Amino acid sequence: MANIKKWTSASLGITIEIDHDKCTGEGECVRVCPTSVYKIVNGKSVVENIDNCIQCCACVVACPTQAIKHSSCG
Repeated sequence: MANIKKWTSASLGITIEIDHDKCTGEGECVRVCPTSVYKIVNGKSVVENIDNCIQCCACVVACPTQAIKHSSCG
């Protein structure tokens, strides 16, 4: 079974999932996110500030392993 971590923002109506089996912790999501939603913890990306998300989808595009799934980014 995949090691998928899920974060939800009720106020924004979005969900972000990160597959920690795929995540290599390179931090591309951290670098490209304009609102500091992500953070690397113990070598894996985590969603620290989901309520800051502006739904630009840069994280999904930047992830080299396609580990990020964002409900707004089809």
